[in-house]
Amino acid sequence: MLIKPLIILDTHYQELNNDGEDVIQGLSQNPKSLPPKYFYDENGSKLFEQICQLPEYYPTRTEAWILSQYADEIAQITGSCELVELGSGSSTKTRILLDTYQKIADSSRYIPIDISGGILKTSVLQLQQEYPDFSIQGLLGTYEQALAHLKSNSSQTRMIFFLGSSIGNFTLQESNRFFSQIAHALKPGDYFLLGIDLQKAKEILEAAYNDSQGVTAAFNLNMLSHLNWRFQGDFNLNFFTHQAIYNEAENQIEMYLHCQENHWVSLDILNFKVSFQAGESILTEISRKFDLAIIQKQLEAQGLKPLKTWTDSQKWFGLILCQAQ
Repeated sequence: MLIKPLIILDTHYQELNNDGEDVIQGLSQNPKSLPPKYFYDENGSKLFEQICQLPEYYPTRTEAWILSQYADEIAQITGSCELVELGSGSSTKTRILLDTYQKIADSSRYIPIDISGGILKTSVLQLQQEYPDFSIQGLLGTYEQALAHLKSNSSQTRMIFFLGSSIGNFTLQESNRFFSQIAHALKPGDYFLLGIDLQKAKEILEAAYNDSQGVTAAFNLNMLSHLNWRFQGDFNLNFFTHQAIYNEAENQIEMYLHCQENHWVSLDILNFKVSFQAGESILTEISRKFDLAIIQKQLEAQGLKPLKTWTDSQKWFGLILCQAQ
């Protein structure tokens, strides 16, 4: 039976009619900021895939190594289950898990979730060819929309997984809310697998976000192109430069776009104009780096009991498998 490859959770998002209140709010603050979700139009998603292959960007290959070593153990703990991935992108690392779960079940279900419709549809169609015994259907929307849509609606055991280091984009308060939403989308006994970037030397971290090929800079600047397209804006990308710094006091990377000239920007769909001064910056992303013991306590406080953790030999990256209580 043929099924539609995508369920669209937010038609306004698909049609690019988002009200943009978060853009207005962020650019009206001092200092200015923008939500990281605006990185991910089609071009932004492609640039992020390129970032994952850069020699300086260790998280992707380190996490892939951990998965390759321990996917069988993860599957042995959970048994056959419905797999739900938040921020799936091209689902490259996911194939390690799909290969493993395919060995322990005749058929299974995989639900990738992303806000970039182009890359989500492409990956779903490719995966359906590669894994014909899996039922695969993407959810197009935000994490919040997807988790509300899921809301413990599966009779099968479920494992939600959130790979990469995206949890670092959330503040402590935001991550607590997110973990609570995860818990509400699971039944007692279901599972949550989380990837976390661990604390390490400043030099390693800053190199990973200021790569020598300039791909991360292009990714950061592409946010302004996305806003231009989405809200009929007139950001001049030549007026901004990229920089990422590691804030050692807060244990987080902070990614900025630095303004080089005084100018005004209009976003016509939002009926919004904003002035920029030379030397002013826009904070586009934080990426928090974690202490393994501390985040396990945070997860348990939200009803997600850690069962086991895995790291690489350098302890640069970690995976935590939790069970809903």
